[in-house]
Amino acid sequence: MTVFTVSPIVLQVPGRPVDLQLKVSAPTEGTGLPIILLSHGQGYSHHLSSLHGYGPLADYWAEQGFVVIQPTHLSSRTLNLPADTPGAPMFWRERAEDMSTVIDRLDEVVKAVPQLENRLDTGRIAVAGHSMGGHTASLLLGMTTEGVSLREPRIKAGVLLGATGRGDAVTDVVRENYGFMASVDFTTMTTPALVVAGDNDASGHLTTAGPDWHADPYHLAPGRKSLLTLVGGEHGLGGVSGYDVAETTDESPERMHAVRELAAAYLRTELHGSSDWQDAQEKLDPAMGSVVSKG
Repeated sequence: MTVFTVSPIVLQVPGRPVDLQLKVSAPTEGTGLPIILLSHGQGYSHHLSSLHGYGPLADYWAEQGFVVIQPTHLSSRTLNLPADTPGAPMFWRERAEDMSTVIDRLDEVVKAVPQLENRLDTGRIAVAGHSMGGHTASLLLGMTTEGVSLREPRIKAGVLLGATGRGDAVTDVVRENYGFMASVDFTTMTTPALVVAGDNDASGHLTTAGPDWHADPYHLAPGRKSLLTLVGGEHGLGGVSGYDVAETTDESPERMHAVRELAAAYLRTELHGSSDWQDAQEKLDPAMGSVVSKG
């Protein structure tokens, strides 16, 4: 299926230090299209952490019939906001609020992208996020941080890619500088989700628990959840954040494709009730990874 992209779409948000900029990727044909809100991570490269990143995911998911909307969060290196900006440096609350703002103002997005008029299914919205974006997605699915709930009931399912885990297993550096990560509670994260973790993703700068930390959202959250564990996968999960990027330490087109294919199948099943998720699991090569589910 052919796709098109439009960016930047600019939403003026009262009180936000800068306008909210979005990129939309969508198929050229079809109606009743479900929506994926895609939250970027916080890597070393400037432009991957913005609406310009995550092409391997956005392009493929649009080809599969989803409308993918990518914001540039306030934490993006492309914005380089002053260190004394309220919420800096990670803007964990504002990141989640960006997504609710997008849902609130989908009519403005369609106005900016008239090719989408009468083509969206606003009752079928999912969220996906990688790394820090996984923390954002977890909040929208019901996880709390510092006792704050930002659950977005209009989001029906999620995909957490290399997401953050439990707070008692973060490093001292994280606890001292990013205290919000030390106070997460997954027991309220009831929305269905696929958790994707690499069995070599130690993330030693974030956690003392090793690769299992990234599977915490599956083990600690209630309700219907699935866990995809990738053999040999590191934090880049084969290269989900961009094409041929240097910071992907486990570059593998096959692994990256498995991630985006299984995620698309999972979301089709959760949003439409198809059999795609079961079919995708049956086709998964055990040498690539394995899936367990609960709920």
